[in-house]
Amino acid sequence: MRVFHFVVVVAIAVGSVGCQSKLSTPPIATSYQTNVLVGSEPEGAMPVGEARETTIDGDEVTLVGRIGGSAKPFVDGLAAFTIVDLKVPYCEDETPWDYCCHTDEVKDNIATIKIVDDAGKPIAHSARDLLNAKEFSTVVVKGKAKRDDAGNLTVAANQVFVREGE
Repeated sequence: MRVFHFVVVVAIAVGSVGCQSKLSTPPIATSYQTNVLVGSEPEGAMPVGEARETTIDGDEVTLVGRIGGSAKPFVDGLAAFTIVDLKVPYCEDETPWDYCCHTDEVKDNIATIKIVDDAGKPIAHSARDLLNAKEFSTVVVKGKAKRDDAGNLTVAANQVFVREGE
């Protein structure tokens, strides 16, 4: 049994090392907070739904949206989350995935946000902690748009502003 545990621990360690070439591991979260978390709202923010209609792959884009849209809008261990257009009403404050009254609107009004470092690599730190944000926080993000074949929108964000009280 000890051999099995040893093998599992080694496998996890090796897998973690392999992933580090793709993700940047922050030495201190505050350095990313200083570089990414901006003190004033980036100008020209467009709603998520509008961005999904007009943005093409590679565009510099600024979006405004509400963190939510799924049972777990924050990605564990990665500075990534989903936002939904502010025009889409949600049903309950305690359930960010609960757009039960408007589920068909979410698919055309959602975007994935990945916070990236100066080299454009995703930051391997919780966005919830990095931004001191929670579900339903309203954020304004600025970065480069990435579109996939299904029309999904991801933004590699290098600036994030969290609106207070929203």
